[in-house]
Amino acid sequence: MASGARVWKTGIAVALALYISGWLNYSPPVIAAVAAIFAMQPSIYRSWRYFLEQLQTNVLGALLALAAGMFFSNNPMAIGIVCILVIIICLKMKMEETIGLTLITVVAVMEASSDFHFALNRFLLSLIGIGCACLINVIFFPPKPKVQFAAQIHTVFGKLSLLLRTVISDEMKESVFRVEKEGLRGALKALTDKYTLMEEEVQKLKKSKFSRVRQLVVYKQMLHTLYKGMSVLDAVEEHYFSAARNERIDAYFDGHLERLIKFHEHVMLKFDDKLKADTSEGGGLEAENEQFMKKLIDRYIEQPEGHLRLSVVAAAMYDYGHQTLRLDKLVDHSSGVETDEKEPVELLLETMKLK
Repeated sequence: MASGARVWKTGIAVALALYISGWLNYSPPVIAAVAAIFAMQPSIYRSWRYFLEQLQTNVLGALLALAAGMFFSNNPMAIGIVCILVIIICLKMKMEETIGLTLITVVAVMEASSDFHFALNRFLLSLIGIGCACLINVIFFPPKPKVQFAAQIHTVFGKLSLLLRTVISDEMKESVFRVEKEGLRGALKALTDKYTLMEEEVQKLKKSKFSRVRQLVVYKQMLHTLYKGMSVLDAVEEHYFSAARNERIDAYFDGHLERLIKFHEHVMLKFDDKLKADTSEGGGLEAENEQFMKKLIDRYIEQPEGHLRLSVVAAAMYDYGHQTLRLDKLVDHSSGVETDEKEPVELLLETMKLK
């Protein structure tokens, strides 16, 4: 979900919760507003799951609070003990996300424990807030993590491409490079979060058709390949400039890295259906990538001290190329005709860890 949409939806959910609370004469309505803020989630699946989990933990917390309140009234020590018990129960039920709002319900109910109807009123306020947030999240601008992931991945690749193309030649200012690299790291983290949301929705909310699972595997490999490109940047920064090298070695590494980036760009264009599905440079790149690594291994054997750090960088580049080649094969397979062959299905399910 885009942050802007989530901000607007949170505001609408809070307003709706306050309006419904006032209409039903439930007081104080601020409890419903706080519940709506907590319950706004970044995906429809998480909203539904959060609603069910909050329903369970809030009912349990309210019952415990009501029972404790009948015996200890609103004694501060009793409220603290009940809060501890509720936290332990939520952790045991593996519903950690519900703890904050459940504790608000517990405190609100125990404060009015001498009046059963007033305690019930405060419990219902929490449910109103949760329900409003879930409803608004589904009706207004429903989250579309797949669309957002597809849009963001091109932006992230553009950042990676720029840094990889300039890292060996050391053309970019060091201060600018560090800012751009940290920006890339943050963008990768955000992209990973989007993928997690998308994976949850495919596995939990929709029927796991092979076509959906197959596309999800391609997205997962795209993300994995971007991280391998990030590893190349880390390896170059850590080892390359401290290694014994000359202009010929610089040109050799820079040329091979440029070849890897161009191929990665080619695969991304093919996935966007801008190139023919059978258009591939994978065979030639695979041989080049193996030859590149073999040359570095041979040089390391001949002169280990001079090429140890270069071998580390070469290994990171080889892995980046290997994962890009794997992405190319998955893209070709995903754009092909539907197939019921057993081997590709099992490979994809194993990759997705859905077995």
